[in-house]
Amino acid sequence: MYDVVVRSGTVVDGTGDAARTGDVAISDGRIVAVGRVSGRGRREIDADGCIVTPGFVDIHTHFDGQVTWDPLLTPSCWHGVTTVVMGNCGVGFAPVTEPNREWLIGLMEGVEDIPGASLSEGIRWAWESFPEYLEAVAGLSRVMDVGAQVPHGAVRAYVMGERGAANEPATPEDIAAMTAIVREAMHAGALGFSTSRTTTHLAISGEPVPGTFAAEDELFALGGVLGELGTGVFQLVPAGAGGEPMEDQFREVKWMRRLSAQVGRPITFGLFQNDHEPHLWREIVDMARRANETEGAQLYPQIAGRPFSVIVGLESTHPFKRRPTYQEQLAHLPLAERVARMHDPEIRRRILAEAPATVNPRAHLFPEDYEKYFPFGRQPDYEPGREDSVAAIAARAGRDCEEVMYDLLVAGDGTQTFLRPLLGYSEFSLDPIHQMLREPHCVVGLSDAGAHCRLICDASTPTSQLTHWARDRSRGERLGLEFVVHKQTWQTAALYGLRDRGLLRPGFKADVNVIDFDNLALRPPQFVHDLPAGGGRLIQRADGYRATLVSGEVTFVDGEHTGARPGRLVRGARDTAGARP
Repeated sequence: MYDVVVRSGTVVDGTGDAARTGDVAISDGRIVAVGRVSGRGRREIDADGCIVTPGFVDIHTHFDGQVTWDPLLTPSCWHGVTTVVMGNCGVGFAPVTEPNREWLIGLMEGVEDIPGASLSEGIRWAWESFPEYLEAVAGLSRVMDVGAQVPHGAVRAYVMGERGAANEPATPEDIAAMTAIVREAMHAGALGFSTSRTTTHLAISGEPVPGTFAAEDELFALGGVLGELGTGVFQLVPAGAGGEPMEDQFREVKWMRRLSAQVGRPITFGLFQNDHEPHLWREIVDMARRANETEGAQLYPQIAGRPFSVIVGLESTHPFKRRPTYQEQLAHLPLAERVARMHDPEIRRRILAEAPATVNPRAHLFPEDYEKYFPFGRQPDYEPGREDSVAAIAARAGRDCEEVMYDLLVAGDGTQTFLRPLLGYSEFSLDPIHQMLREPHCVVGLSDAGAHCRLICDASTPTSQLTHWARDRSRGERLGLEFVVHKQTWQTAALYGLRDRGLLRPGFKADVNVIDFDNLALRPPQFVHDLPAGGGRLIQRADGYRATLVSGEVTFVDGEHTGARPGRLVRGARDTAGARP
């Protein structure tokens, strides 16, 4: 008698091998048989007509605060995710002294757009050191497994105080103290070290993240700890990743390949196509491949499975948000009242005639371009054509783009949302992302789950990868279902040394999804106020997940939580040296 048998599904096991019909038997939280299983289970799940996959492993999240108050880790739990890695981009909440707690909250709010009031109310501080943070996380129950990286920004501020926050150069003594903290964190189970070097990442004060301009001696010393211990991933968002101007666009790859080869550890770095140099990504991918093949490096460009996009709407952001009339008379109103006021012809005339009262600090990177605004329908489309844009709609009607945008925005009850790709859509096609996905050393990440609450909703990427790339794409070549599953299970798990999950094989952790693939569908993004202190955020749910299991326990059935909370803290191990996904 098994604990659970998932019966008669199409098994897509995470290896990339061809799918096959079979059963998956589970006992004591582990997979014990895959194929034809004659024994019965105490619980039987009928997977006939469904695909059965490993649980998805999301390696780029920012649940560092939310993990302390939300046992479900929404919205990732609705998309088949069973393991998340947090502490990315050099931001997190440990180590920290009590006087610096609010400063770290401001750093996270500025970089990752998580409401500071929600973090202040929601986090129950019970730590100072990074090992104490891990213990606090380990003591909480949740639906999925979580792992954490030690963030450069917090380490630098802890050691250097205001000098670290102001990005002053680190002294040898500073570097020695920081390496000691990273070493302690890795011993305690951190999965890696993270930093950010892009000037688009700013604290709430407007200052760049601590570590943005760190010199090589600092970076190599901190990365050296991973080599010394033979474990962990070095994660970063490199300078230039957001399309900001660089004198040498290859500067970051040059030092990364030297560091990786020197310490023998993998480095994963954010890579997007940007509109200013739309072909640069190809050269960086090629440089990383050559470094891996000829220099002993382990460089893994981390890519997004769909365009990195802002969700535009009256409850998130929109082109009229900075206009004086809107700011002074409308912004504070409840949505229904705001929509009614915006229908007033005089209000409409004034807003359309005004210039923004304040300047968007990133406007030079992402200008208002109505060719890149696409109304979302009932089924979100992440590869819309030019003809679907607000500019095209306006041209067909012979109207001004701004007027059309305004009228679409306030139509109905004002909940209409728009896709505004910022990165990864320079050619109005996902062919570049298709090419990146096919590169063996490119890994899928950058969902930013838990972050950019009011602007971005990419925690649903695991679902859109299945629906778009493996089933629905009509404007170019698709990718095989087996390949797509592999990219977000075994490949991501193996990169972080989590080699007990990501495959449906005997002995592996029983993290499993049962998915009605034919009817799998994303719902449109919606804005809710469910964060602590009434904070608002975008969420996105999906239909088609029949069941999700973590360590053999059924956590979700048809998108609804069962009450089970089998999730655990995942700690790094020392036996993962040289692991290649």
